[in-house]
Amino acid sequence: MSENPKTRVLAVVPARGGSKGVPGKNLAKVGDAPLIARAIRSLLAAARVDQVVVSTDSDDIGAVAKASGAAVLPRPGELSGDSVSSEAVLRHILDEMRGTPEGEPDVVLMVQCTSPFIAPETVDNVVSLIVDGGWDCAFTAVRVHEFLWRRDTAGGALAVNHDASFRPLRQEREPEFRETGAVYGMRVPGFRRANHRFFGRIGLVETPAEHAVEIDTPEDLAIARALAAVIDPPPHTGIDVDAVVTDFDGVHTDDTAIVLQDGTEGVVVSRSDGAGAARLKAAGIPLMILSVEQNPVVAARARKLGAEVLHGVGDKAAVLKNWLAEQGLDAARVAYVGNDLRDLECMALVGWPVAVADALPEVRRAARLVLDRQGGAGAVRELTDLVLDAVERRNTR
Repeated sequence: MSENPKTRVLAVVPARGGSKGVPGKNLAKVGDAPLIARAIRSLLAAARVDQVVVSTDSDDIGAVAKASGAAVLPRPGELSGDSVSSEAVLRHILDEMRGTPEGEPDVVLMVQCTSPFIAPETVDNVVSLIVDGGWDCAFTAVRVHEFLWRRDTAGGALAVNHDASFRPLRQEREPEFRETGAVYGMRVPGFRRANHRFFGRIGLVETPAEHAVEIDTPEDLAIARALAAVIDPPPHTGIDVDAVVTDFDGVHTDDTAIVLQDGTEGVVVSRSDGAGAARLKAAGIPLMILSVEQNPVVAARARKLGAEVLHGVGDKAAVLKNWLAEQGLDAARVAYVGNDLRDLECMALVGWPVAVADALPEVRRAARLVLDRQGGAGAVRELTDLVLDAVERRNTR
């Protein structure tokens, strides 16, 4: 959540299915993930983004976006052509948001997933410039010192940003800044009036040169893939813990309930989570479900997983402390997986606080690890695999 409670920040990722320069570009893999997933991951890790929405005309992009933790708004046919402006896409999203319970945001970000190296702190810096600094809009740019030229009408070379007869040293020149195309931020009322991303007081957020890659051609994609091996943080190679504790709603489920005619509730879970829980049990690592909800479905799922369950509890943190003491577990060697505000106290107690991909922003900020998968979509399996990776490494030393 944004630090200013009156300011709500929406991040929009436009992602068409068609691309002439690089076919299937938005789903092209760079490093460990497709471009669309990389952008969503950075936005979810940003502290000052409240909601991430992907605008797309592609079912495949939509599926990857949802699995990565973003909401998806299908794009109407009139906004699917390659000549449609990004501003038109933003207007469509904002118009749709007016009809939601949250309403229209105060600040909207437009984030291009074709910039594969967007740092969460860069996103936060754009928001901060607008919300805290008072700028009307802001964008990411990279510092450059190049001498630029263009061809004149006769086909010769014409100096653009310098005097061709004067060649000062780099340190003697005032820097210029090139848009990276990665992140644009706007106050929504100003954007509505201007109908353009640049208006009023325009702020600039400088990014490192290595983050300024923008993919428009196959050659750009090849360069990005080569850079990912150097720029991307090393992947998580395991979570070395002695026990796993999880919330239920929003972790084992997608946080929705199916209400039947007789008033009973059902939920949708992932079969892969069950397979992960079985492997965890076989490795001798306890799995415990801790839930505020008093619902037969919680106990039924726990039985299916072979997990201990404590549900219908009021003070989750107090119950967790008692359980750790009873089991003789060191809290520093326990993982807790949550998604909602009620999980924050439990997450603060353990050495491995973990959030599912679609957890609330406050929960993601409190997490030592944010999973790639959403609740109910294999998040528990993702975590159990990381835990078991650590067990395997420990056993082979």
